[in-house]
Amino acid sequence: MNSSPAVRMERHGNNGNNAEIALIVLQDSARMNPLGRPLQLRLRELLAEVREDTSLRALVLTAEGRGFCVGADLSSMGGAQGGAQADGRTLGAQTADKMQQLSNRLILDLQQLPVPVVCAINGAAAGAGVGLALAGDVALAARSAYFYLPFLPRLGIVPDLGTTWFIERRLGRARALGLSLLGDRLGAQQAADWGLVWACVDDEALREQALATAARLARLPAGAVLEAHRALDHAAASTLEQQLHYEAERQRELVGAPAFMEGVQAFMQKREPVFAPRQPG
Repeated sequence: MNSSPAVRMERHGNNGNNAEIALIVLQDSARMNPLGRPLQLRLRELLAEVREDTSLRALVLTAEGRGFCVGADLSSMGGAQGGAQADGRTLGAQTADKMQQLSNRLILDLQQLPVPVVCAINGAAAGAGVGLALAGDVALAARSAYFYLPFLPRLGIVPDLGTTWFIERRLGRARALGLSLLGDRLGAQQAADWGLVWACVDDEALREQALATAARLARLPAGAVLEAHRALDHAAASTLEQQLHYEAERQRELVGAPAFMEGVQAFMQKREPVFAPRQPG
């Protein structure tokens, strides 16, 4: 496996046996984990590995140091001007192309992963780092963590990497606008109170709590996370009548499938269900 000082992956299983949980750690801690190209490329490689390895049933994404992720690596753009570059493209055009080719795909990789993703936000999530922090399925924030959107008040650009999509759906328009325009830091406890993240936990307990949450999620039926995504996405764009129809049609396919039958048997036998692992392909 290629190594990168910016990202590492560990495997956690039951008593050190079959690996079920992947732990991916951003570790450019001195710079608070900016989204430079090498980090993004390596992170996408590791997400592809998780996707293909059917022994892995959940993922925890976290970081080391004071920051979870401070977003774009602005130091690489420090000397740039807004005019045309050597290849004739503006800085804005170059930035948009890089986002479409790499950064946006990274967010979609996380959203489309066939296993549940726990984002353990250990510190500051700023700029595009907010989009990364919210791209998982369950977000836990350390008590010292905070969310910061400097895009419009500091830089005159819109929040990106899905940040506008995530915060509007989780917080509502009023709070999403306030965070975007005022640039106030949103602390972890308030983020939990508002519903931006699942929970706020003590700093020293974050990783243990994230792994414990991932262990619970690893016991879900294969495909459960994608079914949940699709159902909620459909609900967001549907009338009640349309959503009722969608739910009935999904049950047409899922009721009677092996996961359902195991769940029914477990209920009748008063035990926890044991679902089959993911299958290749």
